Amino acid sequence: MRRAYDGGAGRRDGSGKQPWKLAERAAFLERVREDGGRRLLEVGAGTGQDSAYFLANGLDVVAVDLSPEMVERCREKGVDAHVMDFLHLDFAPGSFDAVYAMNCLLHVPDEDLPAVLDAIRTLLRPGGLLYVGVYGGGTLRGEGPYDGDDHDPPRFFSFRTDEELQAFTSGSFRTVDFHVVGVDALRFQSLTLRGWAPSERAG
Repeated sequence: MRRAYDGGAGRRDGSGKQPWKLAERAAFLERVREDGGRRLLEVGAGTGQDSAYFLANGLDVVAVDLSPEMVERCREKGVDAHVMDFLHLDFAPGSFDAVYAMNCLLHVPDEDLPAVLDAIRTLLRPGGLLYVGVYGGGTLRGEGPYDGDDHDPPRFFSFRTDEELQAFTSGSFRTVDFHVVGVDALRFQSLTLRGWAPSERAG
């Protein structure tokens, strides 16, 4: 995965974002502001386009990505960025008001996803917000390489139904909003979540 994203960093940095992705990002920023949040962690930050947006809009932003080349692109944009993977997020508990995860948790196998979500919840202040956006449902099902992937080596994906995805997130978070954008292979699942407080933890 690291090699695949290192090799594609330049291409990704030069590409724009679809209007619906800009809308998703802006909506989460508004929720964070309404919640009084200031400090945001972006996991799977890629080249840092979203992190730079949140930074420009007044948040204190930290970015992490598995790819050293992606992290370097983040730093070129003035973002405090670090090479880390989802299971080794080296920050103190409660360090962030919000976490943003756009199109990255679909690379986490089902067997590891509960641990990743719990690790993210630990980094949030009590009741902090998490955005999860992934492709899935519709015609996208199962785990493994995706036919037509243009990265070398091919990347691992885990595509989940709406019900499966929400079942995973319910262990560490409660849902603030869930909606779908697009259809079929371009079907995108958008979740805004709030961490369970210790006294109300699911399960």
